[in-house]
Amino acid sequence: MTWTVGGAAEIGKVSVRTLHHYDQIGLLVPSARSDSGYRLYSEEDLERLHQILLFRELGFALTDISRIMLDPAFDRAEGLRAQRSLLLEKARRTEAMLEAIDAALTAAEGGATMTVEERSDMFGELFDGFDPADYEDEVKERWGETDAYKQSTARTKRYTRADWERLAAESAAVTAEFIALIDAGRAPDSPEAIAVAGRHHAHLEKWFYDCSPQMYAGLAQMWVDDERFTRNIDKAREGLAAYQSAAAQAWVASRGQQAAEL
Repeated sequence: MTWTVGGAAEIGKVSVRTLHHYDQIGLLVPSARSDSGYRLYSEEDLERLHQILLFRELGFALTDISRIMLDPAFDRAEGLRAQRSLLLEKARRTEAMLEAIDAALTAAEGGATMTVEERSDMFGELFDGFDPADYEDEVKERWGETDAYKQSTARTKRYTRADWERLAAESAAVTAEFIALIDAGRAPDSPEAIAVAGRHHAHLEKWFYDCSPQMYAGLAQMWVDDERFTRNIDKAREGLAAYQSAAAQAWVASRGQQAAEL
């Protein structure tokens, strides 16, 4: 059974123009042509279209989709498994974002700041046992006079539990994105990983302190140089600290390249 370009577009919920473009770039070439030269799509073609659209839904650029799917070594079943993993992480990320919104709504309605004991219990609950208070003396000694430390301290001491819950949910969402990319075999200097590193950098600036690219590069190096940071980050997934560090360094490098091109 075959479908015309109009029928295939209707099934795929895309425009005819989109299918024409996919044909032109070699991403989805119809299996046959009618006697009049019109495109005819087979069931296998529609399955390929479905996989292309899944990649698009996951945020992949057409150039990356073409590189993946036009690779002679591309395996459809393996690709579907990778897409399923990415979609599961996207669902978890969406759930984390919903939790963050709920926490923000709670915070918007007003909340009391927390006692030291409450905060310690909360860190154990939300951050898998990690409590920054355990490193407070060392942090003060190393960075106590810096603007970043003062800015972070001023911000976080005002946070309610709802604020911390929202912060934790957003942090978990970024972590889930990194893990999904590792599982999908994406390199830490890939465009997708660099984009996630950019979101992680934005997360730090939003919740803690202004973080220059140079400072972010220093933090990224510390994640792999200090085994305490490595151990804590790798609780989410073995090898995450090294991957996240490399992605952060790639993001910093991309910022330098962008600046040089201006």
